Amino acid sequence: MDATAADLTLVIDIGKSNAKLLLLDKQGTVVERHSRANASVQSVLGYPALDVHGLAQWMQQTMAASPHAQRCGHVITSTHGAALVALDDKGLAWEPLDYEYEAVAQDSALQQAFADGSTFAETLSPELPAGLNAARQLGWMQNNHPEAWQRTRCLMPYAQYWAWLLSGVACSEVSSLGCHTHLWNPNTASYSRLAQERGWAALFAPLRKAWEVVGPVRAEVAQQWGLPARAQVHVGVHDSNACLARYLPRTAAADAAPQSLTLVSSGTWTVLMAPGASAHDLTAEKDMLANVDVTGRMTPTARFMGGREFGVLLDGASPDAASWEVVQSLIDEQLMALPAFAAQGGPFAGRAGSVVRHAQALPMPTGTVLTEVQRAALAALYCAQMTCWLIHALWGTNLSAHRVVVEGPLAHNAVYLAALQALLPGANCFASVDTVEGTARGAWCLAQDADAAQSGLLEPVSVAHVRGLDTYHGNWLARL
Repeated sequence: MDATAADLTLVIDIGKSNAKLLLLDKQGTVVERHSRANASVQSVLGYPALDVHGLAQWMQQTMAASPHAQRCGHVITSTHGAALVALDDKGLAWEPLDYEYEAVAQDSALQQAFADGSTFAETLSPELPAGLNAARQLGWMQNNHPEAWQRTRCLMPYAQYWAWLLSGVACSEVSSLGCHTHLWNPNTASYSRLAQERGWAALFAPLRKAWEVVGPVRAEVAQQWGLPARAQVHVGVHDSNACLARYLPRTAAADAAPQSLTLVSSGTWTVLMAPGASAHDLTAEKDMLANVDVTGRMTPTARFMGGREFGVLLDGASPDAASWEVVQSLIDEQLMALPAFAAQGGPFAGRAGSVVRHAQALPMPTGTVLTEVQRAALAALYCAQMTCWLIHALWGTNLSAHRVVVEGPLAHNAVYLAALQALLPGANCFASVDTVEGTARGAWCLAQDADAAQSGLLEPVSVAHVRGLDTYHGNWLARL
């Protein structure tokens, strides 16, 4: 292959827990892959911040050492939501806050401002803990670090920060602005009343489509990262919406017939996106909301912190240790996990999770009373039950011919998939068997021509027959 062919796309995929760099060719095959753990750092101003400096250094060093960097023709970034970046006249005005910083939600004056200025009816975003409503981060900075705020000349979502760093062009994008930020009104496709009244809307960089090219990489970046000067930088996208973009026609009309589809995007969060579901059924108290897809269309969404909860229930066990036979024994013993095992988000946030056997609580964590195989089976079954509960909350009980597509780590968990299909007898469940993560694959698709977008490799989930599952799940529902 000619080293100057510029036939590769660099996907920067930044999740809350892990960051990845992938170089993919025009057929979507991964040519090179790198990853590192991602965690918050202490900012100069004393709050926990996103590690933008550490990530940038890692990216630069990794790409500079890559034998394929000179073949990079396109760059696109996918990042987690609830993250905003501020620029001053020289660069970062202040380091972006980590959305798990609890102090962001503890300002009583700010609480009142949110209550008065941004309702669920307007933004279709529930009140969430800590800084998960990204507008809270802006209000907190305004109130607690006024000097840093005074330096702010431009705001943008996290994915677009990386586009700016690479190209020097500032922009914003709707899928990131529309993910439970309180900054966006999906009904009017415009900034919320709160964002306008507080002066934030005017600070955001111009809106661009996720797949648009903002320009080539800056000369300095090209030299430091080892990229060709002609490499084109795309706007970038919110990670769950990158997953969803693979399954939606980019140019579909706003009034097109609704699809009977739920995309289950798993990771730190398990996010269920239901294009075509009714927004009238969204309930703030259940942590249901409307996301906005890359074309600007409203997307009813529900979620829970599935990756975190799965890890708590595993308590050190391997997720691959589970078996369907052990699931049967859990059902026979009426051994079940009741939500919630993560404090942030989900329909049962605020409840203390428990594991019970015949209604008797077991000690937590369960590593001392349950075997590794039992813990792995219980974690998979619990996540399947939570997913089922949320699908019904989004669509109701009639799931005839409904399609459920599972992306991410849960797509590789056979027990979770079999349990989910058994719990949804009217639906057809599919697992993504793509070797590329859905967020990264979706971002790659967006960087291609519209006709190159693809739904990926999907495998139907086999129907599992288990004795007593309906009764078991009914008892689980009754205890919620």
